[in-house]
Amino acid sequence: MRQLRDKAMRTAAHLGLALGLTLAMGIAPSLSDEWGQTPSVSSLALSVEDAVFMALERNRALAVEMLQPQITGTFAAIERAAFDPVIFGELRVGETEELRQFDQAALEQTFVRSERDELQLGLRQTLPTGTELELVFRTQRSDSSLPRIDEQFSARGGLSLTQALLQGAGLGTNLARLRQARLDTEASEYEFRGFVENLVADVEATYWDYVLASERVRIFEQALEVASQQLTETRQRIAVGQRPETEETSALAEEALRLQGLINARAERARARMRLLQLVNATDMGWETPITPLDEAQGELPSIEPVDAYLALAAELRPALNEARLRVARGDLEVVRTRNGLLPRLDLFITLGQSGYADSFSQAWRETDGPGYDYSVGLRLEVPIGNRAARAEASRARLSREQAQEALGNLEQLSALDVQQAWLEAQRTREQIRATRLTRELQAEVLRTEQVRFRVGSGTALAVSRAERDLLESQLDEVEAVIRYRQAVIELYRQSGSLLLHRGIDAPGPIGFDS
Repeated sequence: MRQLRDKAMRTAAHLGLALGLTLAMGIAPSLSDEWGQTPSVSSLALSVEDAVFMALERNRALAVEMLQPQITGTFAAIERAAFDPVIFGELRVGETEELRQFDQAALEQTFVRSERDELQLGLRQTLPTGTELELVFRTQRSDSSLPRIDEQFSARGGLSLTQALLQGAGLGTNLARLRQARLDTEASEYEFRGFVENLVADVEATYWDYVLASERVRIFEQALEVASQQLTETRQRIAVGQRPETEETSALAEEALRLQGLINARAERARARMRLLQLVNATDMGWETPITPLDEAQGELPSIEPVDAYLALAAELRPALNEARLRVARGDLEVVRTRNGLLPRLDLFITLGQSGYADSFSQAWRETDGPGYDYSVGLRLEVPIGNRAARAEASRARLSREQAQEALGNLEQLSALDVQQAWLEAQRTREQIRATRLTRELQAEVLRTEQVRFRVGSGTALAVSRAERDLLESQLDEVEAVIRYRQAVIELYRQSGSLLLHRGIDAPGPIGFDS
């Protein structure tokens, strides 16, 4: 398998993919052969590599899909923000006025006014270990209208630590969501890689469809010319009395059939051309833009390796499989996270503080290194009765993981089936090339024989027409077999996940999956 991967990379380098774009811009000579129109539009000369390059640069659907991994990546940043430190502060100004009774015997009542101002600043951070740290600095000013109570300032600096001992404890639990978000981002990259691979396969297949349609037009044009010549020759022989007039009908019918086939071939070429223009997003040049294919159907044909090599490549490279494996890994993290939710909540908390009191703000902070302090240590327990929500989440996580594992197994089986079927199709079409070439050569000999017999008077125009028709069909079958083989190889590369590798195209989504 590694040898096949290396071979694919060498092939891509040989083809120069770093896909170079070579657009031949000019004025199309005429489009009068297609729908009778002669619009003045630019011409687009494309090789298959050029078409792929243009699609990767300009295809609108690709531009839409390209944003998805970036969007998904923002969720990892959101989950990471849960561990970012937070600065907080609070400023409070308050005043109260209340009626107080100090002398029970005299029933003397007095209105007492109190003022209390407070400023608090702090820093809080939650750690992946399940630890919450909080550093707080607070200063207060208090004053009262009561006699013998002067304005007083206090200052306190404190540190508190809360550590989860059961639920919420441990790196595995607290980092689960962050790791899941990162797996989601990687999965979206594999999804995007699969989209790019499908796009490249679609562009190449459509390009060869256009080449096939162009070849069919050429063959039908030649066949129509031959049928017209045969009709002319038949009429000449009828005129000198060498042939009965009834033979003109078969020659006319054959010419009409060739014209009918040519009309259909041109329509099919127009459809393939517009589809290719849409894929490479060259519609700004106009939907009528003619395309000149630079690659010929009968050029060098790619070879294929034994099926086991492609099965091994698919198991390692196929984006859908790697994405499914990430879904399983994500399910494992969800099981870890929800299993922790079944535990009761038990937290250890420790608070340490240093305080100072004075009759001014600055003096109060200087007094914080004095004897004033406070501390507290304790445990906090919380046990939900029944804990049904956590049990349901844990059960759902286990079932979802099992479902993902079954889905992965099914996808692996389907992937192997797809690869083997694509390989068989490539084998079939390759053998069809030899068979159709031999048939075409034999049909050409049959036509030559019938033409000789017709000229010496022992054959008929109908027999010549049938031979021409058989030759035409064999020519169409041969060029179609060549194109279908090229497309079958493209599909084989796509099914094995190695199409981008063969084309030297780098896309998001690591090559292979590291479990």
